Amino acid sequence: MKLELISFKICPFVQGSMITLLVKDISFEITYIDINDPPAWFMEISPFGKVPVLKTNDSILFESSVINEYLDEITPPSMHPQDPLQKAKNRAWIEYGASLNFAQHNLYWSKDKDEFQKHFQQIRRHLEKLEQQITQAHYFNGPELSLVDVAYAPLLMRFKLVEGLHASGILKDLPHLQTWSDQLTTLEPVQKSVVPEFNELYIGTIKKAGGYMSQFLA
Repeated sequence: MKLELISFKICPFVQGSMITLLVKDISFEITYIDINDPPAWFMEISPFGKVPVLKTNDSILFESSVINEYLDEITPPSMHPQDPLQKAKNRAWIEYGASLNFAQHNLYWSKDKDEFQKHFQQIRRHLEKLEQQITQAHYFNGPELSLVDVAYAPLLMRFKLVEGLHASGILKDLPHLQTWSDQLTTLEPVQKSVVPEFNELYIGTIKKAGGYMSQFLA
């Protein structure tokens, strides 16, 4: 089976699928596009005009959570819990993580201080709820990496990167999240799931936007 992942270099959702591919040791090809100026062929195969898109033989898959579950199902053992209720809960928290990725974008691309503070308070409330779920010593469900961990690794990597340049305290007094972040962001598949120039690209994009955060990342 031939797999091709269509990617944008700083997209967190693409990174989640990259992590799944690397953890599962699945052979694949990757094609990078500029999502702000996508080629015509991409718009023809992506229903929402978003990445990631996975081409598998003659079929197209879109939406990162769907792609990740497909990759998980074709390469056992599963990274989902076996218990149906726990699996459903995991899927719910994966969706929660997707909303946090959008909230993170709104935070770092805020136009001014007031907008930044509004998004900061919103995302903090969401993170505080997530903190209550992170009670295991290693990963979301315990000692084994799961698709929930995959979904949050890109978010936590970006927090760590930006906080290292300008500390806003986004994870302050959230010890479980801080530990989870350290566990995930040091994993080899997570580190290899981005291009070598990722840090410069991500920070450079925030700077180019010229919003509130850009003044602190110069």
